[in-house]
Amino acid sequence: MLLTAILFVILLVIGMPVGMVIAISSLSYFFNADFLPIGIAFQKFSAPTQSFPILATPLFLLVGNLLNKSGVTHRLLDFARLITGWMIGGLAQINVLLACLLGGVSGSATADAAMQSRILGLPMIERGYPKAFSAVVIAFSSLITATIPPSILLILYGFVGNVSIGKLFIAGIIPGLLLTIILMLTNYIMARKMDIKPELKSLPNRREIWHGFKNGFWALMFPVVLIVVIRLGIFTTTEAGAFIVFYSFIIGRYVYKALDNAALWQVLKETIRDIGVVMLLIMSAAILGHITILDQIPQQLAETILQITENPYGILFLLLAFIMVAGMLFDGSVIILLLTPILLPIAIDAGFDPIHFGLIFVVLTLLGANTPPVGICMYTVCGILDCSSVAFVKASIPYLIAFLLFVLMLVFFSSITLFLPQVLM
Repeated sequence: MLLTAILFVILLVIGMPVGMVIAISSLSYFFNADFLPIGIAFQKFSAPTQSFPILATPLFLLVGNLLNKSGVTHRLLDFARLITGWMIGGLAQINVLLACLLGGVSGSATADAAMQSRILGLPMIERGYPKAFSAVVIAFSSLITATIPPSILLILYGFVGNVSIGKLFIAGIIPGLLLTIILMLTNYIMARKMDIKPELKSLPNRREIWHGFKNGFWALMFPVVLIVVIRLGIFTTTEAGAFIVFYSFIIGRYVYKALDNAALWQVLKETIRDIGVVMLLIMSAAILGHITILDQIPQQLAETILQITENPYGILFLLLAFIMVAGMLFDGSVIILLLTPILLPIAIDAGFDPIHFGLIFVVLTLLGANTPPVGICMYTVCGILDCSSVAFVKASIPYLIAFLLFVLMLVFFSSITLFLPQVLM
């Protein structure tokens, strides 16, 4: 295992794609283990492609691309502007609400961050918002995507940890709304300090709200339809993905009339590229996951942690600290695929529900997307808005504090994540 770890670090440092890094370093274990035939590695590599639950991942990637090309984003933006534009910090508040509404569309924090940087980031700077503040608002708003269904990271966690993806989707709703409220409160406090005026001069009237709702009705119904078909047992999560693909196509093609043949071809090309990247990660991680079982890494880590503390919350905080550090170094999907088989058994043995732990795990994983040295969301937003990463880090401190308070609420109040699954399922 030592050779595997060393090769992993070397290949990562020289800039090889992460999927290839995981695959090659994992294969090295089998080449140096006389008792293991190499064929096992290839069996594990191909196993995820034969899994029915994992089929949800490419389906929801297709859904995200379909909805982004069908005009849904702009309709949701108009609705978000109407609902929150009258608040102090106007465009910042619109940003957070749009991220909440888009959570069920793209399923990707980085995709949301890039899109909102172009749609809202540049106008914010033009209207006098500090550049670093604008970048931080967009980057931290995108983290809402981790909880709002259909979060790709929740799908990966459910698949690797053998946890109900439907329950994870439903469990993410309240945390997603709570994080939305916390970020909007933080925006309000910061905007008051910077004397940023509302985007709209007055509250919208009922007629304006009704018109905005009607204009974006089919877009707003997307997450509702998704939860209903899963909750009523009409479809499994994977079948729901196929149904939502059909739903998205009908809306884009025949309702909004924005999905012509050229746009559809572009959607398919982008989806194939996205699926290739994600599936390579999943398939490679399957080999590495098998290695961790062979070397009994979860048991060894559990024994090490128990030597430090036997308190359940002490164990959980050690796991979360480990996740937080890993999030600063690796992409969220990589962490979920690599660490779930190792950390989930320890959390369950400590008495924590896998749904509860999964939401905290996924949310905290994405915090690293906004912190150095890797910070994929941070660098994406700063690159588009031409913002210094140093200025970003300084401006992010209030949002970092707010986010950590949110994580603590999830840790100590498990009902935030478990209430809906217990009631609905």
